[in-house]
Amino acid sequence: MTTLTVSGQVSAPVARTHAPIGRLLRSELRLVLRRPRTLIALGLLVLVPVLAGIGIALAADGTLEPPPGAEGPGAIAAILSENGLVLPIFVLTISLQMLLPMVGAMWAADALAGESSVGSLRNLLVAPVGRARLLGVKAFGVATAVVIGVGLMTASGVISGLVLLGGNSMITISGTTLSFWPALGRILLTALLVTVQVLAVAAVALAISSVTEHPLIVMAVSLGGIIVFTVLNAIPALSWLHPLLITDSWQAMIDVMRDPIPTDALVEGVLRAGCYLAIGGSLALARMLTRDG
Repeated sequence: MTTLTVSGQVSAPVARTHAPIGRLLRSELRLVLRRPRTLIALGLLVLVPVLAGIGIALAADGTLEPPPGAEGPGAIAAILSENGLVLPIFVLTISLQMLLPMVGAMWAADALAGESSVGSLRNLLVAPVGRARLLGVKAFGVATAVVIGVGLMTASGVISGLVLLGGNSMITISGTTLSFWPALGRILLTALLVTVQVLAVAAVALAISSVTEHPLIVMAVSLGGIIVFTVLNAIPALSWLHPLLITDSWQAMIDVMRDPIPTDALVEGVLRAGCYLAIGGSLALARMLTRDG
C-alpha cells in the first residue's frame, strides 16, 4: 500500500498489484515445456522403455521366474519374457537409480540458476511478485515437468511392454498372476512412488539452484550426492547412517512386484522423501527471501 504526492498533496492509497496466480503458473509451464532441454529429456524418457523392450524381446529366453537369490531390478528383469506389463515397473526402477534424478535436477537447475545466469531472475525479483510466490511458481514448473516425465515413461513402458513382450496380465516375483487392472494398479503405484522420490531430489536441487548462477554446478552437486549416498548405502558398517540417505529405499521399489505388497520399506521411503522435500523447500525459501537479486 503506497501513497502518491502531487503538488504537495497526498492522494488516495494505491494498492500494489500482483499478477493472477493462474497466469503466472501457465506462463511458467509454457516456459518450462518450451525449453529445448526439457523436450529432449522428455523424448529420452519416452525412448528408454522402447529400447529396453526391444532389447529384452531380442534376448528373451522364456524365463518366467527369477533365479534363486535375485534381488532388486535383476529379479524383475528375469520375469519380463511374455510378461510385458512388468516392463514399466522395471524401467522406472532402473531409471530411479540415476536417469530420473538427473532429469529432475536439470529442471530444478534451469528454474533458478539457469534464469539467474541470463539475468531474467533478477528482473523477476524486483517485479511485483512476492519472493515466496515466485519460488512456488518455479517449484510448480519443476514438479509438473517431473510428473509429465514419469507419466510419459510409464505410458511408453506399458505400450512397449504389451506390443513387444506380450501378455495381458502380470506374473509377480512371488509367482502369482494379476489380471490387467490390478497389474495396472501396481504400475501406477510404482509411478507414484518414483515421482515422490524424484521430487525430493528436485527439491534439494532447487535449494542448491537458489545459491548459484551455474546450472552445471547444481547438477554436479545433486548427482554427486546421489553417487556418494549410493556408495555409503552399500557399506554394511555404516548401517546406522542408512536411514538418513534418500537412496536407502530405492531398491525397495521391487516390493511392488510382490504379492501381497510389503509396505514397510515403501512407506519409510515416502516419509524420508517427504523430509527431503521439506528441507529442500525450506532452504530454497530462506535463500529467496534473503537474496539481494
